[in-house]
Amino acid sequence: MKIYDVSMLVKEGMQVYKNSPNKQPVFSNHSNFETSSAYETNVKINLHTGTHMDFPLHMLKTGKTSDSLDLHRLITKVKVFDLTHLEDGITDQDLKNLEIAKDDFVLFKTRNSFEDTFNFSFIYLKESAAKYLASCGISGVGVDGLGVERDQAGHPTHKILMNQEITIIEGLRLSQVPEGSYMMFALPIKMPHVDALLLSVVLVEGLYDSISDIIRSWSDMGTSPRNQCTFKVKTYWSMATSKSQ
Repeated sequence: MKIYDVSMLVKEGMQVYKNSPNKQPVFSNHSNFETSSAYETNVKINLHTGTHMDFPLHMLKTGKTSDSLDLHRLITKVKVFDLTHLEDGITDQDLKNLEIAKDDFVLFKTRNSFEDTFNFSFIYLKESAAKYLASCGISGVGVDGLGVERDQAGHPTHKILMNQEITIIEGLRLSQVPEGSYMMFALPIKMPHVDALLLSVVLVEGLYDSISDIIRSWSDMGTSPRNQCTFKVKTYWSMATSKSQ
């Protein structure tokens, strides 16, 4: 089993969208051992800095906020597609030969993942790509740019995805991740009523297939005494992974 940390390192001077000073995180010392008995740090940060997820309020006036957070969308199987050969925005034609199906969560690896400074010509999802993904019925999309789009009047890519309730993750670092399927754990810092949340994202290779094999094996097991322990594990797993009502 291999674990990939695909989050950006949050630090002063990091890559931020359009090099905006307002998006740079600021670290300051709140207390230290010369002034107190403990050391503490304050951080001032824009929620669209580094690896994060967008909520519809970011682009839609009456859109949903972080109050609508559903962790089932962030702890899931994902497909990583290697698009490092592209030099411009991703179009529908770039996606039509990929194995993208309903409810998939797709991550696109591009040259963005290999750049440590902001590139105003970063690879992004063009409107046609957003329409295609929406037509596929995907559950989410992750990109390695600090924006899912650029240079499109009215932000159509954001709005198409958001209107279909497709989860958007931006700012992934996928340079070390081979194309393939992974189990994603994208964990946010919980905050109410906001338009974005910072994420810590890891991809685990092989875990999803291992879990699937175990679950398939359960279908052939009964509840005889010798299988009671396995049955209990299955029950607990089902409880843990079922959606809250």
